[in-house]
Amino acid sequence: MHKNSKFIAGLAFTALLTAIPFTQAQAGLRICFGFQDLETEFWVAGHLAITQTLREQGVEVLEYNANEDPNRQLEQVRECIAQGVDGIIIIPQDGDSAVTIVKEAQANDIPIAVFNRPPNDRSSGIVVVADNVSATEQAVEFMAQQALVKWQVTGKTIQPLILVGALQDTNAIGRRDGFFNVINRYNEAYPGMFAEPIEVATEWDAATALANLEAAITANPDVDFIFTSSDFLFPTIRSVLEPRGKWVPRGNPNHVFMGGLDGDATACMLIEQGFVDATGVQDLFLEAELTLNALLEAIQAGQTRPNEVLLDPGFALTAANIQFNRNDMWGCVLYDQGFLDK
Repeated sequence: MHKNSKFIAGLAFTALLTAIPFTQAQAGLRICFGFQDLETEFWVAGHLAITQTLREQGVEVLEYNANEDPNRQLEQVRECIAQGVDGIIIIPQDGDSAVTIVKEAQANDIPIAVFNRPPNDRSSGIVVVADNVSATEQAVEFMAQQALVKWQVTGKTIQPLILVGALQDTNAIGRRDGFFNVINRYNEAYPGMFAEPIEVATEWDAATALANLEAAITANPDVDFIFTSSDFLFPTIRSVLEPRGKWVPRGNPNHVFMGGLDGDATACMLIEQGFVDATGVQDLFLEAELTLNALLEAIQAGQTRPNEVLLDPGFALTAANIQFNRNDMWGCVLYDQGFLDK
């Protein structure tokens, strides 16, 4: 995992951003961009897409990193409001704090857009969000199809495990719901195929995930179906499975069916290598386009309190379709341009 956007800036990924049909900004605009720590490839790439596109249009971008502190982010947004910015974009820490920040901006008649991590109340502000339930279901459905074949051949119950994100985040809730939707559907159609899923708390933190996953696998060494609510935890999963001889590619009898969600470069590499079966993809390029266009159009129209939800339907990149659909996944674009070699 790389946190430094300089790793991306020199890549041809930049050219892809210029091809996205963004709304042209008015000269002299000032946009406040508040975000939490850029802890995953998705946030790094999203940050770059937004800041670079605005600056190329002559927009002044005021950047604020709250370092995963929602109270600090609220104070930063208030500072932006005091400076009289034309608009605000935020990546909030969680769905609760996002509601408070959107209300603060709208009370001061400043249009605000929330990128990817939606408020728990989506009735206010511009909210750009991935359909986490759908994207997860598409990835887990592919995994379940592969597991069904094994179950029908061996008769051995499949033991699933999910690494759950921070459940105060609506993204994490949607991903958990999508996972259980598929597991429950298959158990209805094929009684006894799946055992009761094991839930491992991660709080979106690699150290927490490592400790809890290590304990879960030690207690349940027969786990053979793992879904991570974020692709950034694949290295953590590898560190737990590899010493146990369970980090092996598709086709090996000890292969653990594996999937995730985000669509980062590591996931692309691991699907190609056979270790991961599928990932639900958040369409970074589409989400950046939706965010910037909606906010700039609101500013140009003088709409100080725009309210709309813009949905990224997402899709699944799998071992079966990667040769056809890899260029649609932002992480594969980075991977093919050498991002993981930096």
